[in-house]
Amino acid sequence: MPGWVLHHDLRGPAFGTPRPALYREALAMTAWADARGCPRVVISEHHGSEDGYLPSPFVFGAAIAARTEHLRIMISALILTLRDPVATAEDAAVLDVISNGRLELTVVPGYVPDEFAMFGVPFDGRGALFEEKLTTFVQLLSGQPCRVDGRIITITPPPSQRPRPFIIVGGSAPKRAARLGDAFLPAVADPAQADTYRTECRRLGKGDGILLWPGGPMWVFVTEDPDRSWAQLAPHALHEANAYAAWAAGVPGASPFRAARDVSQLRESGLYAVVTPDECLALAATLDPLAALTVKPLVAGLDPDLGWASLELFVDRVAPALA
Repeated sequence: MPGWVLHHDLRGPAFGTPRPALYREALAMTAWADARGCPRVVISEHHGSEDGYLPSPFVFGAAIAARTEHLRIMISALILTLRDPVATAEDAAVLDVISNGRLELTVVPGYVPDEFAMFGVPFDGRGALFEEKLTTFVQLLSGQPCRVDGRIITITPPPSQRPRPFIIVGGSAPKRAARLGDAFLPAVADPAQADTYRTECRRLGKGDGILLWPGGPMWVFVTEDPDRSWAQLAPHALHEANAYAAWAAGVPGASPFRAARDVSQLRESGLYAVVTPDECLALAATLDPLAALTVKPLVAGLDPDLGWASLELFVDRVAPALA
């Protein structure tokens, strides 16, 4: 059976839950799930989104660390190309200290042109810039002196984990992930990318590497009445799917999301699974063992009462079988 993760990105469209309540409920859900054995929370990053998509995952991650004791805190994905690698290494190290060594990172080059314009970073050539920043970031986070623009820099304090937090390279460049990261998370479930990654890892003397797999639905919503829940979820799921699809339109392969004209088309796409507990377990049995079920109870500002009901049902009826 695959594992499971709790996911928050704090999208809050105007028709959804007001943002202060959304943040408050996300933290409460994460603390509740941590006390019941949730292995990992994933928090995501985007910038300049009209719906307020979380732009500051280290700040939110610190709030999670203060409210939890056990679960791993994965920032996925961190758009490192837009960031100063020195300041980002400092932020990551401090969050790792606050969380007592529970931080994990998925780093990506990014694919949304408007975000690059917002930060004054050229979109063309972003792959090379990403590799340069990632090399610096990894070295600094490992506690090693690093030459940056002619200066020798060492960040303090170092992270709690030794030699550093686990770094996954996401995107569509498997050879880059083999060279620079601890693991690879493809943007889409492409077996050819998996094969290239494993081949490059073997060439580099890293065995088969560590491959994380994006198979299965983007998230599951567990309910006793899927038809009723789909009606409640419809505006939120459509908002999310179409917002991601708009971002990915100019960069083929950057995302599995496709635009949907209505909820019927979205249901047929298989992007989301709104299922009973028994159906969720049956779905889990069909997934690649490298995949994970993602639980996203506050998708696009969903009413927290609906999110809580689904999260509690998942933890009570599905999670024990996944453990």
